[in-house]
Amino acid sequence: MSTTEDRPMRIGEVADLTGTTPRTIRYYEEIGLLGREQRREQGKHRAYTQADVDRVREILRLRDLLGLSLEQLAQLVDAETARAEIRRELESTDDPARRRALRKQALSHIAGQLTLVRKRLDELKALERELTEKQRTVRQRLADPRG
Repeated sequence: MSTTEDRPMRIGEVADLTGTTPRTIRYYEEIGLLGREQRREQGKHRAYTQADVDRVREILRLRDLLGLSLEQLAQLVDAETARAEIRRELESTDDPARRRALRKQALSHIAGQLTLVRKRLDELKALERELTEKQRTVRQRLADPRG
């Protein structure tokens, strides 16, 4: 019995599995968020893998959680992809110097991701302060007997 882990999927199935639309998936491909390699042979349907499903889910999670632009999402996802490649390489090498170099690369990618997340957090904190101040002002006005 075949599972999504070991067989190619069509775009509609990926859309169903990720809760998005085929149009969104095509758009993510066009702007480079979802794979850069050729996805189909001439005259054939696009083929997707479980890794593509996982990537779409991560893109959607980050978009919803952080409210980032597509460019910022691309930076985060690219860094995550690079880190996954580093993890694979770490598993295949016993050379301590290479392992150290790979871990330094991973740290660099994580630092870039943290910079984006912290910037978004700062923006959210500024919005929170603004709303808190507005709330305080309205409450003071409500407490004023003159209305």
